[in-house]
Amino acid sequence: MTRCATIRSTVDRPDAIAEAIKPDNTTEMDTAVDGDAIVTSIERDSTAGLRSTVDDYVVNLTVALEVARTANRHATNDEPINT
Repeated sequence: MTRCATIRSTVDRPDAIAEAIKPDNTTEMDTAVDGDAIVTSIERDSTAGLRSTVDDYVVNLTVALEVARTANRHATNDEPINT
C-alpha cells in the first residue's frame, strides 16, 4: 500500500522557492506552483519512509525560505544582516 502526503505552502515568490527545492526532490516527489503556493506531493511505500521524506522536505523548504528572505533583505537594504 502506498502512503501519500500533499504539502501546500503559500509563500512569496513561489516560482523561485519551488525551483530552489526541486533539486532535492526524490523520484517519489512532485513539486508544482499553484498561484501563490507551492504544492508538493509525496508517495512512499511505508509510513516511516513518508515521514522521513516529509521531514526532509520541510527542512529544505525552511532553508530555501530563509535564504530568500536574507537575499531580499540584502537586496533592499531594509534590515541589516547581523553577522
